Amino acid sequence: MTTPKDAILVLEDGTTCYGKAFGAIGTTGGEICFNTGMTGYQEVFTDPSYYGQVLIMNTVHIGNYGVVDLDVESDGIKIKGLIGRNLEELFSRKRATMSLEDYLLKEGVVGIEGVDTRALVSHIRSKGAMNCLISSEILDPEVLKKQLSGIPDMSGLELASVVSTKTPYEVGDPDSPIKIAVLDYGTKRNILTCMVERGAHVKVFPAKTSMEELKAFNPAGYFISNGPGDPAAMDYAVDTVKQILNENKPTFGICLGHQLLARANAIPTFKMHHGHRGLNHPVKNLVTGKCEITTQNHGFGVDTEAVKSAAHIEITHVNLNDHSIEGIKIKGKPAFSVQYHPESTPGPHDSRYLFDDFIEMIRREVE
Repeated sequence: MTTPKDAILVLEDGTTCYGKAFGAIGTTGGEICFNTGMTGYQEVFTDPSYYGQVLIMNTVHIGNYGVVDLDVESDGIKIKGLIGRNLEELFSRKRATMSLEDYLLKEGVVGIEGVDTRALVSHIRSKGAMNCLISSEILDPEVLKKQLSGIPDMSGLELASVVSTKTPYEVGDPDSPIKIAVLDYGTKRNILTCMVERGAHVKVFPAKTSMEELKAFNPAGYFISNGPGDPAAMDYAVDTVKQILNENKPTFGICLGHQLLARANAIPTFKMHHGHRGLNHPVKNLVTGKCEITTQNHGFGVDTEAVKSAAHIEITHVNLNDHSIEGIKIKGKPAFSVQYHPESTPGPHDSRYLFDDFIEMIRREVE
């Protein structure tokens, strides 16, 4: 094993951390964020919602069970860079096809290890999300600080169309009457799997697909996907969601889709201080009174007071940590959404009943 090269991490507020290079050698930047999950790093890295972000994995060891081809949520790694305490090259899982470092090298992802991630996460929780740079080729922090100005702020950034499919595709039983049109703003593969496993025929459309093309599929229901970026920069998507609501067909939104459904109903969204990312966030279902442990990944949220004052919106789920809105239903329409990820890959399966609810809504329409 060769001696790793030095690497440096510089934050927008001037905070500087030193460590060792892991993965590709180079310079990368984006908004820094952290995930509190103990497992599932490969699913996290390939989640399109992380596009444009540099990720801290907060558990001490990352990579110790290697990489398996099936454990992906998209066609490749979507994070811009990786920060870890101990990023492991050696792995123990027999099914693994390569090490984490080989995976990062294959995908061209720059990483840094040997960083005190607990201190760094504590700093971000206090100061808030900000841009950063990782470099294993430029080790002068003053040079990197000057380069930071070239990284765009996540607020106002439209990224969904960047990660969306470029051409429509279909999965599931083509003879199924449960036909679902998916607006792909960065959907995860396991979201599609959760619908297909319940008997759906799914057609996935590019982000900027017209309503006419969606209707040509003759769907029995619509799904508004998760994805990266600022929903306030997606007027094109909000217009489409408004048209979908006029169809009065079952409609389900997850994460970014939840925010777009809110904006289509005149509810503002906002940039969160440091976001929710992990697999242990407690959410209360106000309809059933039950608590769910949920998987989350979002840096934007819907305005709590605006939702509470909207007579046509019912709040269905709330976060038990900070009381933010985690789910809504549009009164008088078969449309609902949640801020978290019920497909839960990685994470507990407490919330997968939401797919059952969605499919059952569609069955009642087609039978």
